[in-house]
Amino acid sequence: MTAVTPRTASRTASRSASRADSRVDSRTAAPTARTRPLRDALGPLKDREKVAERLLESSARHSFDPDTELDWDAPLVEGKWFWPPELLSLYGTPLWRRMSEEQRVELSRHEAAALASLGIWFEVILMQLLVRHLYDKPLTSAHVRYALTEIADECRHSKMFARMIEKSGAPEYPVSRLHHGLARVLKTVSTTPGSFTCTLLGEEILDYMQRLTFPDERVQPLVRGVTRIHVVEEARHVRYAREELRRQMARCPRWEAGLTRLSAGEAARVFSLAFVNPAVYTHVGLDSHEAVAQVRASGHRHEVMQAGAKRLTDFLDDMGLMRGTGRRLWRSSGLLA
Repeated sequence: MTAVTPRTASRTASRSASRADSRVDSRTAAPTARTRPLRDALGPLKDREKVAERLLESSARHSFDPDTELDWDAPLVEGKWFWPPELLSLYGTPLWRRMSEEQRVELSRHEAAALASLGIWFEVILMQLLVRHLYDKPLTSAHVRYALTEIADECRHSKMFARMIEKSGAPEYPVSRLHHGLARVLKTVSTTPGSFTCTLLGEEILDYMQRLTFPDERVQPLVRGVTRIHVVEEARHVRYAREELRRQMARCPRWEAGLTRLSAGEAARVFSLAFVNPAVYTHVGLDSHEAVAQVRASGHRHEVMQAGAKRLTDFLDDMGLMRGTGRRLWRSSGLLA
C-alpha cells in the first residue's frame, strides 16, 4: 500500500480542484456557436421537434376525411357561383361587362375546375419535395412523422379536388406542357430552402382565395366545404414550411441562398402564368387570346394576386430571398407590387 505523503496529497487536491473549476466553467460559460439557439431577422428559431409535435397534436384534433365530411350526393344549387366573382380572372374587364350573368357563373365553374387542377399539379410536386426532404432525416423523429402526416393530407386534398371537378361537370385543366416541363426541372434542381419557398408560393396564394371563398354564401355549398377543409389543414402546412425555411436559410451557404433566390423567382413567374388557363375561356365561348390579354391588363387582377402573395413576399423579404435577379423575377411575375 502506497503511503500518502503531504506532497502527493497536495497534488491530488490540486487536480480535484482543477476538475471542479472546469465543470463550473463549462456550466457558466457563454453558449458556443454549436449550442447557441439559431436566430434570423425574425428572432430565435423554435425547436424543430417541438414545432412538429404541436403540429401533430393539431393534426390529431383537426383533420378531415372529405369522402365522409362532405355531401357529395347533394345536387348543385342552380344559380350559385363556383368561385366568388371578384376573384375571377376577368372580373372588372371590358369583356366581363359584356358577359351575361349566366356566362359569368359558367366562367366561375370552369375557373374553379382549373384552380383545382392547378392545386393537384402543385400538391403532387409538393409531395415529391417533402419525400426528398425527409429521406435523410431520423425516421422516428416528430419532424419526419409530421412530414408524412402532411403528405397524407395532400393525398386527401388531391383526391378531394379531383372529385370536386367531376361533380361540377367541368373538364380537368392540366397545365401547359411547357410549365409541366419547367416544374420538373425546378423540383429536380431545387435546394432544400428552395423547396420550402415553392411550397409556400403554392399554398399561400390559394389559401388567400379560399379564405374568401368558404364563408361566401353566394358560392356552391360543396365548393365552400372543400375550401374550408383545405384552409384548416393548410394552415399547419404553412407553419411547417415557414419554420423549416427559416432554419434552412439560417444555416445554408451563400451559394445555396443565391440559387434559392433564382429558383424561387422563376417558380413565382411560372406559377403566376399557370394561374390563367386559356382553355377556360374557350369553354365558355370567349376568344381566349382577347381574354388572356385583358386579364394581363387588368388592374383588379393584379391587385388580387398581389394581395394573395403579400404575406409571403414580406416573409421572404425578411429571409433575404427578395434580392437581385430573384426580386426582378418576382416583379415580372406580377405577384410583387
